[in-house]
Amino acid sequence: MPSLKEIRTRIRSVDNIRKITNTMEMVAAAQLRKAQNKAEQSRPYITKLKEILDAVSPAEQTHPLLGKRISTNKTALIIVGSDRGLCGSYNTGIFSQADKFLKQFPHDKVEIIPIGRKVIEYYQRQKWPIKHSIAGWERLPYHDVRLLTQKLIDWYLIEDFDEIYLIYTRYINVLSRKVLVEKFLPFDKPEHKAGQFNVNYIFEPNIEDIYDELLPRYCVTKVQTILHEAYASELASRILSMKTATNNANDMIERLTLVRNKVRQAAITREISEITSGAENLK
Repeated sequence: MPSLKEIRTRIRSVDNIRKITNTMEMVAAAQLRKAQNKAEQSRPYITKLKEILDAVSPAEQTHPLLGKRISTNKTALIIVGSDRGLCGSYNTGIFSQADKFLKQFPHDKVEIIPIGRKVIEYYQRQKWPIKHSIAGWERLPYHDVRLLTQKLIDWYLIEDFDEIYLIYTRYINVLSRKVLVEKFLPFDKPEHKAGQFNVNYIFEPNIEDIYDELLPRYCVTKVQTILHEAYASELASRILSMKTATNNANDMIERLTLVRNKVRQAAITREISEITSGAENLK
């Protein structure tokens, strides 16, 4: 059985860890409110923008970002994970979906664009080819998001890639999240049903210029939206992880306190026995 000093040292160590995990939980909870608002506010905007794109796209409209190419020689996969650890199974779920997706391709037919230090480290160990990587993205300014999106569009237009996919985590609430795999480029041509858009719009200057303006803007908004979703999901996962760690620390302190009391009681009992035995010997 450990000594009383060792047990007290362990209790102090666990208590210090409990204070850290509790503080991290509160910090993540404070940050989540803002991140959650951004994620929820982005959804209606990206949904409406997609509806506008579908509405202004006539059947004969051609655009280099629209329609599937005849052959798919190279695929890009954008994987959005976390920069830091201590967020439970958040990254594990992303890696699981990404690995499942990558099994469909040989190494020379796909390149990865990892976003987040943990994703970069994981796929560097896996030896997958990395086209581009971004670390420290949690506070990525809008200007950098536009630059990243423009790079993706340029790589697609010059046929570095024939298709680009996204893997990220969609925020639902603090207790639940969902890892999604979505195609980013090319866009599928909208299927216009009879009578779906029967308003005679007047386009100024013309529909081609409007579409050329809206489609890249949709791409930027899409990337910005998934980053908001991913960050809110990461914070929610960190809250749950730190809460679990704090509860485990409380349980461990309780168990160690019981052991400490038993050891101290045993020491007191032993000392009383020694004093009683000494007194009997003196008689």
